[in-house]
Amino acid sequence: MREIAFIKQNKEKWLDIEQQLTEKNKLSADDWSQMYVQLTNDLAFAQTYYPKSDLTTYLNNLASTVHQKVYTNYSYEGNVLSTFFLFDVPLIAYNYRKVLYFSLVLFLVFVGIGVISAAYDDRFVRLILGDAYVNKTLDNIANGDPMAVYKGSSSWGSAFGITLNNLYVGMRCYLYGIFLGLGTFYIMVQNAIMLGSFQYFFYEKAVFAESIRGIWLHGSMEIMAIVIEVAAGFMLGASILFPGTYTRMQSLKIGFKNSFKLFISTMPFTIFAGLIEGYITRYAKEMPNVLNYLIIISTLGLITFYYFVYPYFIHKKTLLKNV
Repeated sequence: MREIAFIKQNKEKWLDIEQQLTEKNKLSADDWSQMYVQLTNDLAFAQTYYPKSDLTTYLNNLASTVHQKVYTNYSYEGNVLSTFFLFDVPLIAYNYRKVLYFSLVLFLVFVGIGVISAAYDDRFVRLILGDAYVNKTLDNIANGDPMAVYKGSSSWGSAFGITLNNLYVGMRCYLYGIFLGLGTFYIMVQNAIMLGSFQYFFYEKAVFAESIRGIWLHGSMEIMAIVIEVAAGFMLGASILFPGTYTRMQSLKIGFKNSFKLFISTMPFTIFAGLIEGYITRYAKEMPNVLNYLIIISTLGLITFYYFVYPYFIHKKTLLKNV
């Protein structure tokens, strides 16, 4: 069948599904499931015969949105909070997995740029981190405790201040996405380059291992949360830039709803990272290396699993239950 004939044959059905998505209809999970089955059948046909067509992209996006409706209208056991974290967010993470991977890769690229810049320009670290911080850290290194900066105040004071700052950074990463994603990109570049130059600074001073055991106790969860917040900002910006067949306002509403949920989900991780930084990082030098690396691997593994692995299980589970 020619593509134009396929579109003509199914256009009304697709437009009707779009209309259902934009209206506040109380359709059941079964109703959405039937739509999802129809769309996946159409998508499979389009992928086979028109793999490079815009139609295939359109159907894939439409099917993803309906799939979310299948899930959100399915009755799960448990309270609202557990449903949000165990099902809502993972499903959003699955549907926008390409944005998450893109954000992660882009962040790592600019971390690399920070490393290279610090390696080839002796002034770069001071430019990024400031003379006061660099001089203080140099004194700490000379005194045999590179991570002494984390011992400068009380545990609760550090945890509270650090957590507020990290929440503020995450909020900026997300909300600046409204500027077509450019604001998010700017904040991401700042933080990634700072991280890269920061780590190279410790490498250059021959205390790289100590910095890993100290910084990444809390940093593994804190940095990954920023990556997710960057993804949420990009989702918000993309909903304005690429409305597809929706009006720009409809696309923004859908994009805001999904991206805001993803952003909110990072807050517990950010708070937990702040508690680790305030209460545990100060003892990085004294604690056994095994315990140190166990905390790093566990925290990094937890947040990575939640956003990059667990969503695949939820996708399969909802698919089996509803289709």
